Amino acid sequence: MERFGLVGLPNAGKSSLYNALTGGGALAAPYPFATKDPNIGVARVPDDRVERLGEMSKTKTLVHASVEVVDIGGLVEGASKGEGLGNKFLANIREVDAIVFVLRAFEDEDVTGPSDPIEHLRVVEIELALADLETVEKRLKQATRQAVLDKSAAAELEALQAAYDALSDGKPLYRAGLSADNKATLKPYFLLTNRSVLAVVNVGEAELPRVAEIEQRVRDEFTSAGDNVEVIGMCVQLEAEAATITDPAERAEMLEGFGLGEGALFRMVRSAYHLLGLRTYFTTGEKETRAWTFYAGSSAPECAGRIHTDFQRGFIKAEVIHWDDLLEVGSWNKAKEVGKLRIEGKDYHPIDGDVMEFRFNV
Repeated sequence: MERFGLVGLPNAGKSSLYNALTGGGALAAPYPFATKDPNIGVARVPDDRVERLGEMSKTKTLVHASVEVVDIGGLVEGASKGEGLGNKFLANIREVDAIVFVLRAFEDEDVTGPSDPIEHLRVVEIELALADLETVEKRLKQATRQAVLDKSAAAELEALQAAYDALSDGKPLYRAGLSADNKATLKPYFLLTNRSVLAVVNVGEAELPRVAEIEQRVRDEFTSAGDNVEVIGMCVQLEAEAATITDPAERAEMLEGFGLGEGALFRMVRSAYHLLGLRTYFTTGEKETRAWTFYAGSSAPECAGRIHTDFQRGFIKAEVIHWDDLLEVGSWNKAKEVGKLRIEGKDYHPIDGDVMEFRFNV
């Protein structure tokens, strides 16, 4: 399961966001390092296509896609040199697939530190870039010596040099405009800034009318990052309170009362999901309707392997129809009768929203 790590300065709202996403019970306290060891939970990826397909199939069980969320202890200035939770903090970040920056944009006399999200972003980026610089510097020296004897090491040397040049300027790699080849070459080093980032700007209830303006201010800071970064503004405290309401109608009423629509949590999870290049296909029937996660560009056998490795190993074909076409026809059997199901082979690359059944033999 793909992992998202919540990263930010102490008391930015990470643990409250974690609780809202996972229904967890992480301690959310107004003092630094309330979270020392990472909390790990699972967040559901909201998708009304699951409900609609389940209703069509009269399904007994609905299963949404999910992602793992890691609430990592607060980062402080000097973390790259061991300050605060130091190396323990940085090691926890290396284990996630994408980073969610939680940036404080609210005033609270009980919480120490700046309330400017740009200042929070500055500290977080510098510390992560410094930690990466130390890693790259060591490997660059080795690669330089190796390239003298081994010409095949030239690509690695080029990628490391590009990373070193950016990090030396305090620039995280997701802002550095690295080529796709260089990013791929650097992947085995688990660099902190060589991954996609979602920035959550945590505003107070009083700032909700200005949330779009504050969100845009932070987005402007990420202009050079291109598609590697997304920014979402929300009041984490209100979202966390809404998440505790089990009745969907009551929860929707509360969110609507604050002018929050469906709530920013749903938008955040979907954004984080797509930021990693994740997509969804479905299987549906009377017993179960399920959303399955796959990476954009995967082949049909690779998608089948998300269900079971035997499906990929013995893949023969896939019967495919897009979810909205299936709903229009009314049932899987009807789609088969009227010739709406396509037969796709090993070279097919599923798209988001495909509904599939696989044929295999092992």
